[in-house]
Amino acid sequence: MTSHDEGRADEEPPGSDVPAPEPGAEPEAGAAPGVARRGPAWLIVGVVAATLLICCCSAVVGLVLSWSAGLLGSR
Repeated sequence: MTSHDEGRADEEPPGSDVPAPEPGAEPEAGAAPGVARRGPAWLIVGVVAATLLICCCSAVVGLVLSWSAGLLGSR
């Protein structure tokens, strides 16, 4: 054990803050496992794709402006 690991054995185990499911709450019979996680995953993929699109477009705009100002011309 290293010095920064000391005292961790006394702490609560990871995930203990997640509440247990209610006794009467059962998942829907037709729902596939993991369906609830697909929405956030697609949201993350969409945000990453939008970010990449914005970055690439801004890079193209910067190159066009530099070229039109003569900064990229050979001398």
